Order: sequence, then structure tokens, then C-alpha cells
Amino acid sequence: MELSQLNPGDLVHAAIDLFNDGGIPDIPENALIAAKGTRGVIVKIGHLEEDPERELYLVRFEGEGLVLGPPTGCWAEELSVGADGQE
Repeated sequence: MELSQLNPGDLVHAAIDLFNDGGIPDIPENALIAAKGTRGVIVKIGHLEEDPERELYLVRFEGEGLVLGPPTGCWAEELSVGADGQE
């Protein structure tokens, strides 16, 4: 399955280590949001007005105790459908 076939509510995994670029309040800048392979759920799929052809995925990744973390904007290349980091 490819990312383009996914919908809100579907599971994905972080394809790389994801760090806060400063866009998530209440989390220090450069803090690890999700390590490679961390499972998450798609909350919303959209795009930036400046780049309507490129999909942006809003994902909540599992944290300690399987509690979902804050919504995190991710590009397709930062996500995979498999836990091994492969699409």
C-alpha cells in the first residue's frame, strides 16, 4: 500500500527520526517527536497553499504508555506504511 492510498485513521510509521522544528508548542525545539519506526495515526491530509501538489500529513505518534502525542505535520518521505521504514 502507498501513502497516497491512505486516509485519516490509518496507521503509518516514522520513516526517519522526527524532531520538532519549532512548529509544535510546549515541546522544546529539536526535541525528538518520533523515532524511526514509531507508529502513528493519520489525523488529516492536506497541503500547503504555497505547494498544492505536495501532500502534508498530520500525524499523532505513540509515546510512552501508548499515549498519542501532539499532531505533527509530516511530508510523505518522512512516513512509511511499514514499521521497517519502507513504504
